[in-house]
Amino acid sequence: MQASRRSFLRKVTETGTVLGAARALQISSVFAEEDSKPIHLGIIGCGGIMTTHVKGLVSRRENVNISWLCDVDPNQTQKMASLVTSEFQSEAPRRTTRFEDLLEDRRVDACIIATPHHWHAPIALRAMQAGKDVYIEKPISHVFNEGPMIIAAAKRYGRVVQQGSQMRSSPVTAKAGQLLRDGIIGEVKVARAWTAETRIVEEPLADSAVPDGVDYDRWLGPAPSRPFNRQRFHFSWRMFRDYGNGEIGDDGIHDLDMATWGLGVDTLPRQITARGGRMMLDGHVSEYPDNMNVTYEYPDGRLLIYENYPFTAYGLHGFDNGNVFYGTKGYMVFSRRGAFSVFLGPRGTPGPVEGKELRGKTGYAEHMADFLTAVRQRTTTNAPPETAHRSCALVHLAEIAFRTKGQLNFDPSREQFMNADEANRMLSKIYRSPYGLPES
Repeated sequence: MQASRRSFLRKVTETGTVLGAARALQISSVFAEEDSKPIHLGIIGCGGIMTTHVKGLVSRRENVNISWLCDVDPNQTQKMASLVTSEFQSEAPRRTTRFEDLLEDRRVDACIIATPHHWHAPIALRAMQAGKDVYIEKPISHVFNEGPMIIAAAKRYGRVVQQGSQMRSSPVTAKAGQLLRDGIIGEVKVARAWTAETRIVEEPLADSAVPDGVDYDRWLGPAPSRPFNRQRFHFSWRMFRDYGNGEIGDDGIHDLDMATWGLGVDTLPRQITARGGRMMLDGHVSEYPDNMNVTYEYPDGRLLIYENYPFTAYGLHGFDNGNVFYGTKGYMVFSRRGAFSVFLGPRGTPGPVEGKELRGKTGYAEHMADFLTAVRQRTTTNAPPETAHRSCALVHLAEIAFRTKGQLNFDPSREQFMNADEANRMLSKIYRSPYGLPES
């Protein structure tokens, strides 16, 4: 279906003006025919954010068929199956603990991947090889070098990729972006991003038996083999480097992504300075610092600053997660909670805001619709892999700087640290067999 449409569009380009006009009428009918057919989806990872995604697909009555549900915990797929069959489609999705099963199904057009981070790239790369388009929850990569691999695979196999950076599709972002392009705050020189939410100490728990029915070896996947521990399983896996990327790679990646958007950068930084530690959560089981402050300097001198505070419930500028874009004529406060406000001149005179009609629009429905449209029409998404990599890289570069020298110089063109062998080794990782990356 998709190949025939691409072939049809190519013929349109090759025809003359008169025939081209006639063909144009047929293009719309081709799109209309394809839009009438449901996209067959494979759902990989049935907890957490995936519940939000599937509930959205169901409540909006999207033109999709949820063909497969995959999770290493059958309890997760059971809950998801009940949601789908009771409210959305009569045909029950097939269930499996092996994502390979749904990749082998030729009917599946696309996959939504919402596993722990360490599984994102291994699954996404295999899915693209199998001819599936992929919506990958943030971050698309667990380590830096997975990002370029996903970019290369998308090009090689002609696949659509969307990172789950939902504010990229929000109408709030569209309105704020137009103001920035119009120069309302002048030239943006500095972008700031923050996560300011209270966290509590979680003391270590003893290892325990694997829950009934859980395929724990597959849950570990490419991560090192370890005894089962409840804190390393559902939800709280985020606290451990084997599976997640800490606060900066969980909530922080959303705000870093919007910081790169507001700053308008199209490259990686040339210098990274990272500081952090235990400010208050003594005894916390997490392998990550409970606070982090990172400064990224770009080749043209512009700065991006990320701050993480575990001790505040009041947020900054009224938001627990947000951004400020500092320009030569004023600044804009922006939040992925669906709001922005502008302040101009030396007195900070209030300027435009998002407006009541847009307030709180976080882009979830629009972002999924953008992906489904791209799958049908073979267009670029709002968060393609190149854009996603520039944002996710900031997570990895900060973590590496924090764990090594505190400040590192980076060559954006070579995507390597300068004079820092230890840091360069941390751009990748060792994958446990047989769950490593596929051969290209």
